[in-house]
Amino acid sequence: MVGAQTGAAPRADTASLRRTLDSIAEAHRGVVGYSVVDLDGGDRISRRGDEKFPTASLIKVGVLVTVFDLVAKGQMSLDDPLTVLAIDQTGGSGVLQYFRSGTTITVKDAAWLVSTVSDNTATNLLLDKINIRRMWAKMDSLGLPGTRIHSKVNLRNTSVAMDSSVKYGLGVTTPNEMARLFELLANGRAVNRTADSTILDMLEHNTMNLMLQRFAGGVRAARKDGETNQNRTECTLWYLKRRVVACVMTRENKDESWVIDNEAHLTIANMGAAIIRAFGGPP
Repeated sequence: MVGAQTGAAPRADTASLRRTLDSIAEAHRGVVGYSVVDLDGGDRISRRGDEKFPTASLIKVGVLVTVFDLVAKGQMSLDDPLTVLAIDQTGGSGVLQYFRSGTTITVKDAAWLVSTVSDNTATNLLLDKINIRRMWAKMDSLGLPGTRIHSKVNLRNTSVAMDSSVKYGLGVTTPNEMARLFELLANGRAVNRTADSTILDMLEHNTMNLMLQRFAGGVRAARKDGETNQNRTECTLWYLKRRVVACVMTRENKDESWVIDNEAHLTIANMGAAIIRAFGGPP
């Protein structure tokens, strides 16, 4: 298994953990769903685990998996060039929006930008390369039929599912499905062991640390987040004494601010701290 731990700690008290997480979720002014999986022990707990939530940029993990799947099949290469044109450059997160039109990067460069700074322009370049429907097909092949990206970032007119786009924004998933995607990556079964390890390494370099990672004390983690005004999400693979996947998703948040102490940030952060404590902390 990718990144498997040795000398794993005893199993967590998941009944107590569930009570703690539910208490935090119920105090939040919005809707909270979560899925927590002990990869080495098999325990699973969830709240609203099969309900659909907007993903925001969290859906980009599915894009990365699709890219590496096509590379593994010989249908594209990580060294393939991508040209940044003004028409592709879009605002929000990332740095390619500021680059000179005509700049050439590679597929691998774009994947790193998506993983580390959630670059929206890089995401759109990859979507042009892979085709949105191919991402859907890859998710279906992994048993994740509710995990979908709808359009290019900030370009709803490119949506292939307009009704769902209007309802959920860039993408949609469930806490259980996104946790399952991270579980597959952790076990080398999303694409293959080599590709999955590469994706997880990229996600370990994510620069966002305001939510699940906020009180984690620098615990090693592969993670991806997503934020819009009303939705904050994050899914993480923590390398604790046991490998633990935690996916927390929120929607209909009352606090739509972009301050560090946004209510959803703190809710997710407190849930992350509770999960880490329950599993015995860092190895």
